[in-house]
Amino acid sequence: MIGTDIHQAADLLRQGQLVAIPTETVYGLAGNAFHEKALADIFLVKNRPHFDPLIVHTDTLEKLEALALHVPDVAQRLAAAFMPGPLTLLLPKHPRIPDLVTAGSELVALRIPSHPLALQLLALLDFPLAAPSANPFGYVSPTTAAHVAAQLGLKIPYILDGGPCQVGLESTIAGFDENEQVTIYRKGGIAVEAIEAIAGPVRVQAHSSSNPLAPGMLKSHYAPRVPLVLGDLETLAAQHDGKKIGVLAFQNPVPGIPAEQQVVLSASADLQEAARRLFSAMRHLDSLDMDIIIAELLPERDLGRAVNDRLKRAAAAG
Repeated sequence: MIGTDIHQAADLLRQGQLVAIPTETVYGLAGNAFHEKALADIFLVKNRPHFDPLIVHTDTLEKLEALALHVPDVAQRLAAAFMPGPLTLLLPKHPRIPDLVTAGSELVALRIPSHPLALQLLALLDFPLAAPSANPFGYVSPTTAAHVAAQLGLKIPYILDGGPCQVGLESTIAGFDENEQVTIYRKGGIAVEAIEAIAGPVRVQAHSSSNPLAPGMLKSHYAPRVPLVLGDLETLAAQHDGKKIGVLAFQNPVPGIPAEQQVVLSASADLQEAARRLFSAMRHLDSLDMDIIIAELLPERDLGRAVNDRLKRAAAAG
């Protein structure tokens, strides 16, 4: 069922059931982060491997800090600048956080979403929510309630509809060493440049082939079912001449390919618009019965870096 009743959603979550919730990034498949059965159901419904940790969501900095043993000064500055918002902090976990959430790691991924419905729901609960993206593992993340319903609608009792996601990419994940050096474990809705403006130079650890330290680090991820290849669009179109080609373009369509087989992410070259539209565009092209999807990278700056990260992972799956 799809609806906007946060009280119904809260009641189901209190019962240990799963609810899809809107955030500013993507829709999440949420369950009580302290409830072992709910956590197990998240992995089961998504067909997600248990070595891939989950992000824990709450609604205030005070609650977030209570879920960690220690919050470094630089993490506090980042939280003050970007929370609520698309930033996740990787921090030493409080013992109350089940090992299933963190895949056995002593670090937990914590964030405060900025979507008003999500915040209202979290304020009603006396527990945080574990909530990975509400889609089958490895597939394109959902940015509308309809996306969730199309794939998980028969497996969960309620989808809280908050409209289209305004960021459209998952949160940026930042971790910290003993010297408070920041490492970006996943590029996302907060640009690396914005993190560096607060924290100084950062390291970027883009992916892990197995046993990832943080969610969303697997090299092959976010992929459509149709093979996706990256490169110069006109060159790729010539190489695949004779096939049914879907085009995922940044700013300009490819001549000679029907317009209905192409999606332009931003005709004005707006990186935020491109990020917001990315996953919906990938889903649309995946639905067209194409032989192949050709795509191009965006400028490697601001949210373009996060979009490129998702495109490279989608291409790696092919």
